[in-house]
Amino acid sequence: MPSINRNSRILITGGAGFIGSHLAEHLLTLDARVTILDPLEDHSNIAHILPDIQLIKGNLIDQLLQGFELADYDFIFHLAGNNFVPRSVENPVYDFDANLGCTFALLEGLRVLKTPPRLINMSSGAVYGNPQRIPICEDDPTLPISPYGVSKLAAERYVAVYSQIYGLETVTLRVFSAYGPRQRKLAVYELLHRLKQNPQRLEVIGDGQQARDFIYVSDVVQALVKAACHSPAKGEVYNTASGKSVSIQQLVDLWCRLTGLNPEIVYLGKVRPGEPERWQVDIRRLLQLGFAPLISLEDGLKYVLEWYEANL
Repeated sequence: MPSINRNSRILITGGAGFIGSHLAEHLLTLDARVTILDPLEDHSNIAHILPDIQLIKGNLIDQLLQGFELADYDFIFHLAGNNFVPRSVENPVYDFDANLGCTFALLEGLRVLKTPPRLINMSSGAVYGNPQRIPICEDDPTLPISPYGVSKLAAERYVAVYSQIYGLETVTLRVFSAYGPRQRKLAVYELLHRLKQNPQRLEVIGDGQQARDFIYVSDVVQALVKAACHSPAKGEVYNTASGKSVSIQQLVDLWCRLTGLNPEIVYLGKVRPGEPERWQVDIRRLLQLGFAPLISLEDGLKYVLEWYEANL
């Protein structure tokens, strides 16, 4: 099995984003040589590590068309693309290009190499849609209910097929509700932000019974590295979550307790188009790679609160 060490050359597409910046930080602790390729103009997530990495500003497809050399790397962590369901609903063409188009271009770039790097592809629990059973297993039906889920599923199928036909070493992680410092959207952040903006009244999308399987960002990073180093990399997929289901109402109660606030809580009843009702995840396949979720939801929320108060 390959390992990541001081000689490892690593490319992170989308590395200036929320998860990518945490992954880059961790890889630097392993003395790996890290390159981030990202089109974002805002590099605040990685400002503190810029002296220690190579940053290439640009779109992956454009870079590949200009001759970007993928053979220079041992591992590619592919995190680039759209990662927000509402944006895919508003602009499905953008979502298609950002997720499927970008991944396909990367696979084509790898296919022609004599010794291509190992590809770790980040997908999403959104590929399951409203699951047919709980907990969700990797072999369960994939019936996405948003353009985002469709593009992620199509991309991961291309990844698997390129592995089977062309011999690329690939592995896909279906990441569920990741959260942590530097994330500025989705339930964990949005609820805290609303609480801070209006401590007297908190409006919550849905009826509070929607449930998610939250995973702290450092555990996502751990899973990515375990998959890179310990998986067969023959196109297989791994659910990436904590294995515990938490309702939005429970999340609201936790936030109120941790912040010491006692607002009037108003559940709006409606949910965003394309969002599933309930997730709880079977992570046994990932556990076999040596993964173990280390950060509880309460501890993770405390870390988010510390970051929020220090930065926002």
